[in-house]
Amino acid sequence: MKKNSKQWFSVLCGAVVVLTAGCSSLKTPATASVAVSTAAVENASGAGGAEFAPAEMNSAREKIALANKAMAAKNYQLADDLATQAQADAKLAQGKANSAKAQTAADALQEDVRVLRDELDRSRK
Repeated sequence: MKKNSKQWFSVLCGAVVVLTAGCSSLKTPATASVAVSTAAVENASGAGGAEFAPAEMNSAREKIALANKAMAAKNYQLADDLATQAQADAKLAQGKANSAKAQTAADALQEDVRVLRDELDRSRK
């Protein structure tokens, strides 16, 4: 190959790489976003989100289902948007579940302290 031909070949290869990367990046963020959001929904469910925040969990699950449909239809922007919304709903559900569990634990601890104080007061009398 001549030097000029090698340069054109290099430029052509570089252009192909850039175009390929550019086209694949349209799908990759939505795919990653849907995967991360699906994991967030599963984590929230495992944390008791369905019990303590059923509305948020239902919303998150519906949005993930719609995001998967958008992915299948190759509407990656919509899929990404829905996945982001689902992740927010799942995080809210998990936060509510964690808060409710912490409140229950705090209430139980307060009750234990009350019982101990009552016992202590009785023993002093």
